[in-house]
Amino acid sequence: MFAIFLKTLPFFALIGLGYWAGRTRFFTAEATAYLTKFVFYFALSAMLFHFSASLSLADVWDNRLVAAYLWGTAFVYGIASMVGFLRNLDVASNAMEAQCAVIGNTGFLGVPMLTLLLGPEAIGPVVLVLAIDLIVFSSLIVILITGSRDGQMSMRVLRTISMGLIKNPMIVAMGLGFVWSGLRIPIPDPMNDFLMILGGAATPGALFAIGASLATKSAEKLQVAGWLTFCKLILHPAFVAIAAFALFHVAPYKAGVIISAAALPVAGNVYMLAQHYNVGPQRVSAAILVSTALSIFTVSIVIAWVTAV
Repeated sequence: MFAIFLKTLPFFALIGLGYWAGRTRFFTAEATAYLTKFVFYFALSAMLFHFSASLSLADVWDNRLVAAYLWGTAFVYGIASMVGFLRNLDVASNAMEAQCAVIGNTGFLGVPMLTLLLGPEAIGPVVLVLAIDLIVFSSLIVILITGSRDGQMSMRVLRTISMGLIKNPMIVAMGLGFVWSGLRIPIPDPMNDFLMILGGAATPGALFAIGASLATKSAEKLQVAGWLTFCKLILHPAFVAIAAFALFHVAPYKAGVIISAAALPVAGNVYMLAQHYNVGPQRVSAAILVSTALSIFTVSIVIAWVTAV
């Protein structure tokens, strides 16, 4: 496990460097926002397109893997929702806490880290996890929050969900990559070099941006943040592991990848949703901060375990 910890340490050191830069105001909030935009719209999109264009959807898609990740994630989502209702939370607040419990930082942290630590074959399962998070659970929270406020489902909600998916550069990049692969179009050398150079900026840029954005997060509502961190770092990978090994019998390597992805800390885009809908941004902020800090150790433990299975 110590060897895995040493391998993950540079990733979290980059996050720490970004945190220092943001905390000391060497990197302002505006600079962090622009760096995040660069990574989100350009570098990470180039990386995802390059990965997807090099794979076929038939090679990536795995019914057992999808079922296992969906089952494990939905189970933890249900646990967090049940606890929220027992605390008398309204539907919107409950949905936001459940989102914290299951949506990890797969795009900015998982894609670069897991493909380097677990090998290039990990990209297929990681892309599937990212797609499920973005398409299924990001849509679900919009339905729950908007539906609870409007009192009913409407075409406006469906239009909001559709436009959100279409405008998400990660989904667009993956979709275009699989189309390119499906058409069996070779990637020209200049284009391949361009994608490699631009995509190469995704890992350091994303990790630095995570750290710099954490510098603006507050550590309020630590009791709630502790519960949500427990859900995300412990319960989520545990139930995905149960689903992968005991229920759906996913191949060991792929199971290890999705379990590792489930062990990632709370995603920053959950905070963006909390701000947009004005639903518990302080508790989401604290959950991201606490889960990211503790994941330095828990992610290493999970990766060490799945690589030993």
